Amino acid sequence: MTLKQIYSWVGIVVAVILLGVIGLTSWYTVDESEQAVVVTFGEADEGTTEPGLHFKLPWPIQTVETLSKETFSLNFGYDEEKAENADIVRMITGDENILQADLVVQWKIVEPNKYLFHSNDPEQILYNATSASLRSIIGSSTIDEALTDGKAKIENEVLDLLVSLMEDYDVGIAIQDVKLQEVDLPNEDVRQAFMKVTDARETMNTKKNEADKYRNEKYEEALGEKDAVITRAEGDKIQRIETARGNVAAFDALYQAYESNPQVTRQRLVLETLEEVLPDANIYIMNDDGNTIKYLPLGQNGNTATIPPATDESPNDSEQNSEEESTNDEQ
Repeated sequence: MTLKQIYSWVGIVVAVILLGVIGLTSWYTVDESEQAVVVTFGEADEGTTEPGLHFKLPWPIQTVETLSKETFSLNFGYDEEKAENADIVRMITGDENILQADLVVQWKIVEPNKYLFHSNDPEQILYNATSASLRSIIGSSTIDEALTDGKAKIENEVLDLLVSLMEDYDVGIAIQDVKLQEVDLPNEDVRQAFMKVTDARETMNTKKNEADKYRNEKYEEALGEKDAVITRAEGDKIQRIETARGNVAAFDALYQAYESNPQVTRQRLVLETLEEVLPDANIYIMNDDGNTIKYLPLGQNGNTATIPPATDESPNDSEQNSEEESTNDEQ
């Protein structure tokens, strides 16, 4: 075989190889669960390739980078198999207590070109941002919030902060969700001490609630007594007002009677007063000369007896006695 023939065969082999490379690298397929980016001379094209069969320029002009569309999980927490990570997950709360937390971050690649070329290790950036977010939120929370009913609030705040950080880093990663798996104290001694503090706080709250209940009961009783006293006072006020009005009306009627007949009214008042202050006494009405003219027993039966006048009574005295009797009869 001559040298010329050898060159010819070499040329044919090279051509076949080139054609094979061109044929093999000029097309690619993208699965439904994948997303692809075409890279031209080391620079990623904008956008992603839709699923299916596609053609491109042969290698090395264009290459294809394929990434998954699935949701990934990042586990951030204490790993007993890796003791060197113990100092990473232990963090200080806002009230200067130490605890450890396990956090799961769900994330997706939404911009493959940025994920591939904006950072050498996007997942490490995500891990560092998760650590910074969790430490920041735990550092502004109390240990009671972290261990009891504040977990949901902490999760939401960590999610907001982590989303903001990843947008600033701009590495093509979108955070879907974060979930606190476990928040606990670092060792058993601290855990027991915290349980004692928690029990004491619950006892304090129970006693406080009982005291508040007792105070409310006494307060309600005092309010009831106050209302009763006010009601009685209002009733007594109304009674006194009506009594005063009645007394005024009686006095007005008595005054009118006095104006029409002063003498009769005066005598009637004297007799009524005597009957009121001396209900069981026998009343004797005397003449000016001291002779007895009438006996008036103003008792319960109210009967009146008349005593005959003395024999030495003068005619004038008889006439005066007759006038007095007629006056008494009018009363």
